[in-house]
Amino acid sequence: MTARREPISRRERPAKPALSRRWIVDTAVRVMRAEGLEKVTMRRLAAELDTGPASLYVYVANTAELHAAVLDALLGEVDLTGGRPNAADATTEDDWRERLRAVLASYAAVLFAHPQLARSAVVARPSGENYLRLVECVLGLLSRSGAPREQVAWGVDKLLQDATATAAEHSTQAQDPASEEAWNATTRALRTVAEDTHPAIRAHMPVLVGGSAEQRLRWGFDVLVNGITATPVPGPQG
Repeated sequence: MTARREPISRRERPAKPALSRRWIVDTAVRVMRAEGLEKVTMRRLAAELDTGPASLYVYVANTAELHAAVLDALLGEVDLTGGRPNAADATTEDDWRERLRAVLASYAAVLFAHPQLARSAVVARPSGENYLRLVECVLGLLSRSGAPREQVAWGVDKLLQDATATAAEHSTQAQDPASEEAWNATTRALRTVAEDTHPAIRAHMPVLVGGSAEQRLRWGFDVLVNGITATPVPGPQG
């Protein structure tokens, strides 16, 4: 006769830690770092946290909100000092421009380190404390240009959009073995067009495909900042 198995009292089982949004997001970041953003799903997190997927929706509305929260968590890695911790009182144009350039480069580097997140960031809308600190920093630096408040306010969005799109594009190229060959094919096509059919392209070669990535990024930054500080925001339409 088989001996009866002694039941285990629920009181002797260790209690599960209470769920929290912070715990869910921290777990999502850990999974993303180890396996990529595509593995960060509600079902996978529920398994990691030993709970049901429905329990997570109390804290995170959907996967898009979860990815935005993961992005915000990683924004804590952005160097908001611009590499110059003692530059808080800098007022010259070179000071605020170089620090702003460095902050945006740090932001792009964080995204570049996580290619799938970089692509997600194009549409993700973070709203956490790290995102707010980033916006506060960019607003403060751009304000030192002396541009009107409206131009500074709208300009922050353009600067972050450009840095996000640049990081997404470059991270995609880095992950796709065929991307370099595709770019080479495009370059060859531009270099070999006939002057009688494509005179504008011929007239602007080889500058059209010239310059290093760093040179183009610096030029693009200056184009945006110069345009933001010099272009008035349109008034109310009559």
